[in-house]
Amino acid sequence: MSFHAAVFIATSLDGFIARPDGSIDWLTSRGDNAGDTGYDEFMAAIDTVVLGRKTYQTVLGFDFWPYDGKQVEVLSTTLAPDADERIIVHRTLDGLVQTLNDRGAKRIYTDGGRIIQTFLRAGLLNELTITVIPVLLGTGIPLFGELDHDIALNHNATRTLGAGFIQSDYTIHRNPS
Repeated sequence: MSFHAAVFIATSLDGFIARPDGSIDWLTSRGDNAGDTGYDEFMAAIDTVVLGRKTYQTVLGFDFWPYDGKQVEVLSTTLAPDADERIIVHRTLDGLVQTLNDRGAKRIYTDGGRIIQTFLRAGLLNELTITVIPVLLGTGIPLFGELDHDIALNHNATRTLGAGFIQSDYTIHRNPS
């Protein structure tokens, strides 16, 4: 694997990235209160964005396309291959990874609950930046799902942002082979 895959995401205090219907209104209504989260600096170092279908469809509801200048790959078994000229649709994880390697992708932003879980289970993630928002949703789409083994993390830093937002950075611990 020649690329470095990173996650930069927000969760509720109880670990949800969206409401059951996919809504992130609880985040967008509070996000400006955090101040500088480091997202712009993070995105400046990214050359490729990998999304799942649901996250891609959520982004389509934004007032602007947030990935100008980035290669955008979407992993989906249902999205039409010609759905959007700004993206490349992949049917399988293997096909996606092959394309990333063939194209020489260096730093990848992995976004969306299922994509993050898929990359994590496949051993493709390198780092996590998680911002915890001080709100309890009670139910929703979890950031992490079931795992078949523990995944050790190295804690790099934690900082307090505005309005009680807490951001932590982790590196996925890899056993030397």
